[in-house]
Amino acid sequence: MTVPNEDRIFTGATPRLYETHLVPLIFEPYATDLAERLASRSVTSVLEIAAGTGVVTRRLAAVLREDVSIVATDLNQLMLDEAAEIGTARAVEWQQADAMRLPFADATFDAVVCQFGVMFFPDRPKAFAQVRRVLRPGGVFLFTAWDRIAENQFADTVTTAVGSLFPTDPPRFLARTPHGYHDPLTIERDVLTGFGASPRIETIAKRSKAASARIPAVAYCEGTPLRNEIEARDASRLAEATDVAAEAVAHRFGRGAVDGKIQAHVITVEG
Repeated sequence: MTVPNEDRIFTGATPRLYETHLVPLIFEPYATDLAERLASRSVTSVLEIAAGTGVVTRRLAAVLREDVSIVATDLNQLMLDEAAEIGTARAVEWQQADAMRLPFADATFDAVVCQFGVMFFPDRPKAFAQVRRVLRPGGVFLFTAWDRIAENQFADTVTTAVGSLFPTDPPRFLARTPHGYHDPLTIERDVLTGFGASPRIETIAKRSKAASARIPAVAYCEGTPLRNEIEARDASRLAEATDVAAEAVAHRFGRGAVDGKIQAHVITVEG
């Protein structure tokens, strides 16, 4: 499935809202898991693709040895700027890069990591081939992809609620892209085609928690490209969409602190 260009646009206030709301809501639990998996291996150089605002980068910098070099890349410079401003426990190289054309020599890294970025790649086998090219023999490629939206309760609730405001043309960003690459057979096929090795796929459920129902609503409606879809339909209704989403989350999960299921695939490919 082709990923629309607008689904990869994180501009304006989106990177800051992404970091303050979405990162603690859904990304941190899997960032810890991914970093711990890599920490158990002997590596000297790590490349991160689609680093976003640096949640995985920060964990890698905290758990990997000081002598392990870390290069963190993203297509979107504004996201990297946010990541660099937050900083890491030790030195990390931040670099803008396109996963379709990685600007690194062959066999440069012992490990390549990508948390929840592959869903945005316009040609996944091509991106996986790029990973294979820059990975040293015996290296490892670790990445994650969200399971179907029905298994991710806050995203599902927000999508349904916002869709009710635009019944003839409901915004489907969350279902289409972040949760659109969920089929293990498709993932396996793409990895085999591009990377040339069979992946190990684990499906892992975790809990997503927030102090109020409004936090998931703001996170998804204003901190992701769902915002672009809402504003493209009617820019004056962004606040209304966020309010409707918050009310739907509160109705389903309660008026105080909220707790919902999230689920993702963790994929390991040995080089």
